[in-house]
Amino acid sequence: MSTQSVKTAIQVIETISLHQPIGLSDIAKRTGGSKATVLRMLATLKEMNWVQQSDTRDAAWSLSFHAYAVTARAGLGVDLRDIAIGPMNGLQLDTRETVHLCVPDGKSLVVIERLDTPHVLRAFLALGTPIPLHASATGLAFLGASTDEFVRDVLAGPLEGVSEQTVTDPEGVWKLVRETRERGYAINEEGLSSGITSLGAPIVNSAGVPVGSVSISGPSSRIEPAKYEEYGTAVVRTAGEIGALLRGSR
Repeated sequence: MSTQSVKTAIQVIETISLHQPIGLSDIAKRTGGSKATVLRMLATLKEMNWVQQSDTRDAAWSLSFHAYAVTARAGLGVDLRDIAIGPMNGLQLDTRETVHLCVPDGKSLVVIERLDTPHVLRAFLALGTPIPLHASATGLAFLGASTDEFVRDVLAGPLEGVSEQTVTDPEGVWKLVRETRERGYAINEEGLSSGITSLGAPIVNSAGVPVGSVSISGPSSRIEPAKYEEYGTAVVRTAGEIGALLRGSR
């Protein structure tokens, strides 16, 4: 790739990040390139999973989930981890359970921050751990905020049974996604780890695109059904606060 091509690629990515969702003509105008050149660059960036195109009439472009994961892990630009830490602290204090922050990378999530519970018996996921979308509260929350097309794409692939309670039937996962959308938060009862229950909510950007999820996790003996509504409401509130801070920083 030539120096000019690299420069154009960076300009296109920066333009999309500032104005997404944005159409081809507007990208070309803002970068000073021809439509043909920008379109070729977009095709390459899409192939490399850095940008994605909507399936609506305007066919607008936005950064992909992979781009958010890379920038979050590298600490580039607006760091979701830094933005989220305040609301996450509040959630941890309110629930006294482990709080996880995850961002998407392809068809999975990656843990980028964790606040531990003071309890000896606790949930634990190391930073950098990949999380299946179908088998976790953060993943189900992310799917709930995603398009049906994205959900179908995820469910078309093999669904690993991470624990004995993991739902691996596509229709069963669809049911969980629909319930998550209706409820506003996801409930995962031992689908990721035996004996651990989690509740999660999606974090969305200014374009309404999910860019991550936040959750609380703990032993099923402590996070019992009687607490679901209280904890679920707290997780939704925290995700909303993070999203508002993220949108305000752009």
